Amino acid sequence: MMSYTEQITKELIEAYEDEPTRETVERLAETYDKSVKSIIGKLSREGIYRREVYRSKTGDLPVTKTEIVNSIADVLGIEPESLVGLEKAPKATLKNLEKAVAGSE
Repeated sequence: MMSYTEQITKELIEAYEDEPTRETVERLAETYDKSVKSIIGKLSREGIYRREVYRSKTGDLPVTKTEIVNSIADVLGIEPESLVGLEKAPKATLKNLEKAVAGSE
C-alpha cells in the first residue's frame, strides 16, 4: 500500500470537502486502495472529517426513554423520581404520553 503523499492528501481533502458523506469516504478508500478507517483517520488528522450523526429509523435524533420521562415530568411540574418505573413502558407509549401532556399545557 502507498502512503499518503501531499498530492493524495490534497485530493482526499478536496473530494471530502465537496461531498462530506460516507459514500465519499468509501469511494476514496477504493480509489486509493486504503481501508475506510484509514481514510477517516487521515481526514480526522487533517481536521476536516465530520462524524455522521446517528438517526433513528424515523430520521429523528435518538432519545432515551429516561429523557422522555424527564420531559414528561418537566411539563407536569413534578420531579422525575415521582415517575419511577415509567421508563419501562414501550417507547412509542412514552412518546404518545409526552405529546399528550405537552398539548395540555
